[in-house]
Parts: sequence; structure tokens; C-alpha cells
Amino acid sequence: MMQPDERVREEAALRRAVLAGDEAAWRALYDSAYAELWAYVVWRCAGLRELADEITQETWLIAVRRIRVFDPGQGRFLAWLRGIAANVLQNHFRACRRRPQQELSGDEPACDTTEVREQAELIGKALAQLPDHYEAVLRAKYLDLMSVAQIALEWDETPKTIESLLTRARQAFRGAYEKLAGNDARIREGGP
Repeated sequence: MMQPDERVREEAALRRAVLAGDEAAWRALYDSAYAELWAYVVWRCAGLRELADEITQETWLIAVRRIRVFDPGQGRFLAWLRGIAANVLQNHFRACRRRPQQELSGDEPACDTTEVREQAELIGKALAQLPDHYEAVLRAKYLDLMSVAQIALEWDETPKTIESLLTRARQAFRGAYEKLAGNDARIREGGP
């Protein structure tokens, strides 16, 4: 495992090289983060691969344009990318809420409106509404498959603190999901 100071030096050197036009440096940053970013985005999109593709692509485009503001001293490159992806996903869900439902003219591809897709979208929306620390602990437990003890060690907390945080995060997720599911049902039924 790379020490924090080593990581900062390595990512700072890669950032400088990228800003100087070094394509190999960009490839190194990309390769170091792609798989974990993809897993994170798929998780946040509740397994909707087409949406995850869209969010991941937009995240990389923003990262390319904004690499100058990335500061390795403030956090890992992957954490920065996850932050961008979370914002892109929140913006996506906001745009979906504002976009009126339209009839298809026949030229557009039909959206998959199966129950599974709707449930996955609700999961993604509920995750997007959680505070960062709740989303982070759920991600560590269910995406990264870390034990409570591992999370506690990595976060410099007690296992009891992590268990409590997980309980609150699960409750917040459940509340957000149920609220969204209720809202979606009322919308489908023409309710308020």
C-alpha cells in the first residue's frame, strides 16, 4: 500500500506532466482510476449500465477540462473523480425531474421502463440524496466489500462508531428510497 506522502508526490508529478502535455501521464492517471471509478458509478446508478456509461464518460470529460484544479494534497485522484461523478449523476436526476414526459414520435429509441429499471433509478436517486459520509460508508461496506473492522481501521474510528454510522446510513437510504418510491407512485397515478 502506498503511503499518503508517496501518493501525493506521485499524483502531483502526474498532474504536472499532464498539464505539460504528456499523454503517458494522462494514461497513467486514467489507468490507475478507471476500474474503481467505473465500479463506483455502476453502484451509484444501481447497475444501470447505459446510465453508468453516460455518467462515466461525462466524468472523464469534466476531469480532462478541470485537471488544473485537481489538488493531490486535498485528496486522491479517484476521490476527486468520484466527486465529479456524484455531481454529474445529481445533475442528471435533476434534469430528469424537470424534463416533461413526452410521447415518442417513433424516431427516438424507447426507454426501458421495466420495474427493474425503475427500481434501479430509485436506488440511484436515493443514493444521490444521501450526505457524503453516509454514501461513503455504504460504498465501503457494499461496493468495496470492507468489513466494519476494516472501515474502522481505515477511517481511524472505532468499530462501534462505524456500526452506528452504517445503521444511520441504511435508515437514511431507506427513508430516501421510500419517499421517492411514494412520489413516483403518486406521479404515475396522477396524484400530487
